[in-house]
Amino acid sequence: MRTFRNRTTVLAAATTAALALALTACGDNGSGTRSEAAAAGTSATVAASPAASGKGAGAEKAADDTAGTGTTGSTGTGTAQPAGAAKSSGNTGGTSAKATVTLCTAQGLKITAERQDGPPYTHLTLSAKNTSGTSCEMREYPHIHFLDNARGVVPPVAKSKPQAPVVLEPGQSAYAAVRMSEGGRKETTETVKEFTVTLKANGGGMAVVKSPAAEGLAVNPQKWATGYWTPELRNGADEF
Repeated sequence: MRTFRNRTTVLAAATTAALALALTACGDNGSGTRSEAAAAGTSATVAASPAASGKGAGAEKAADDTAGTGTTGSTGTGTAQPAGAAKSSGNTGGTSAKATVTLCTAQGLKITAERQDGPPYTHLTLSAKNTSGTSCEMREYPHIHFLDNARGVVPPVAKSKPQAPVVLEPGQSAYAAVRMSEGGRKETTETVKEFTVTLKANGGGMAVVKSPAAEGLAVNPQKWATGYWTPELRNGADEF
């Protein structure tokens, strides 16, 4: 009985060992199979990477194109700005780049006088023609001395003041209406053959103006008045 049991034990041990080897072999094969699957999966992943990279490259190119468009816009008015803002920016740039206009001077003007309808001749028109060859601005009103300085300057009429600056291109003229008297028979007047016009608002400079009539001009210090320089005489504003 002991011999039988020992054999049985040996056989059982051998069987167990054989089964263990078989299981180990199966495990190796399974591991090998899984390894191959993993390798295949890895290969699939690697194979898919170029496609993914292609998409990434396309996205990057699109992003680069967008960035390029932004760069081009920023060189000009900027794509982030609306059209109105770009237009406004352009206008602002134009305004900032606008050249400064110098003031007219007596040396760059030819100032003359002409009587208005009469008789009696109560008004005259001053003309200041730009002979400087460049654009210039006429400011305020002519400071007229009909008589000596002690008699004062001819006062301006406020309603004649223009709303916009008076800028003269070469060859253009500015005008000022001047009242010398009221033309009454009993009115006390004085006769002048010439008078002076000073551009005080333009920094000074004086011109001597001859009377448009050989007999001179009849002026009344109590009634005289002058309008502002304007590109053209206006109804109402230059009637006084």
